[in-house]
Amino acid sequence: MLAIHHRQDSFSDKWIEYCRVNNVKYKLVDCYDSDIITQLEDCKVLMWHWAHYDYKALLFARQLTYSIELMGKKVFPNSNTCWHFDDKVGQKYLLEAIGAPLVPSFVFYDKKSALEWAEGVIYPKVFKLRGGAGAQNVKMVGNKNKAITLINKSFGKGFKARDRIYAFKERVWQFKRDKTFSSFLNISRGLARFFVAAKHERLLPIDRNYAYFQEFISDNDSDIRVVVIGKRAFAIKRMVREGDFRASGSGNIIYSPGEIPLECLRLAFELSARLDFQCAAYDFVFHNCKPLLIEVSYGFNQNGYLDCPGYWDDELNWYEGMFCPEWFMIEDTLRSVK
Repeated sequence: MLAIHHRQDSFSDKWIEYCRVNNVKYKLVDCYDSDIITQLEDCKVLMWHWAHYDYKALLFARQLTYSIELMGKKVFPNSNTCWHFDDKVGQKYLLEAIGAPLVPSFVFYDKKSALEWAEGVIYPKVFKLRGGAGAQNVKMVGNKNKAITLINKSFGKGFKARDRIYAFKERVWQFKRDKTFSSFLNISRGLARFFVAAKHERLLPIDRNYAYFQEFISDNDSDIRVVVIGKRAFAIKRMVREGDFRASGSGNIIYSPGEIPLECLRLAFELSARLDFQCAAYDFVFHNCKPLLIEVSYGFNQNGYLDCPGYWDDELNWYEGMFCPEWFMIEDTLRSVK
């Protein structure tokens, strides 16, 4: 028996479809229920795509995952795959520990050491909160004064997990990019959210008492996103927004496999194998013609890959044709049970 926690517009939509098409026995469970352990007694696998903006999941998803694994059951995502999810600080330590080519990163847990660092470094740098997707919570720091302002706020009132001003500007930018009626309506919804935050935004914790910076890697007009699921990988090239330095969330995507450096694919497969990840999306930029890793995440917007023309296996053989990433996830998890 396979257990699936269903959340609309998540991986679970396709997981359920897979089970129905392939006659896989499954049942829907609710991971937020107090008796979730009892619900799983007759199951060998739990599939739960929890999101970075889910304030409830952030409280217990990692702990629940580890506990279920102790019962001898398989979980997607498992502990290796998800413990560092939406945690750039955790990823810093993980990737440094194995010697991965991470963009040089710096974290501080007291104001004094952060300010001393800010006085002595060469700018620009990039300031990030530990969580956030689509280039949210990422700021260019062009000089010492900007760094000091951010550090003071980090060790003062802190940062909300979602910047409503930034979010509204993003909706306006998306309308200018797409020029569609739906993107116009999105501005109206964003205007309402500008004044009244959604419930999940209000309940997310404030980020404070740490400061995290990365080196700014210049001369990149794009980044490379490689998603590895088991022994398969697919990839896209994301162009930087006009007048900006960020590629994540730009929506300006190139799907041609010829645009994907094989070195990024090799490195992504190597990291996933070494870290025993079930699924990982890697973001790369280049410095002196060598790929550097910005961050990694098990979650990704699955709709952004519908136009991928195919995928590679771990020997870099190319397979032309449409595919379903969520089906890869469930196939690998079921295979691990067998």
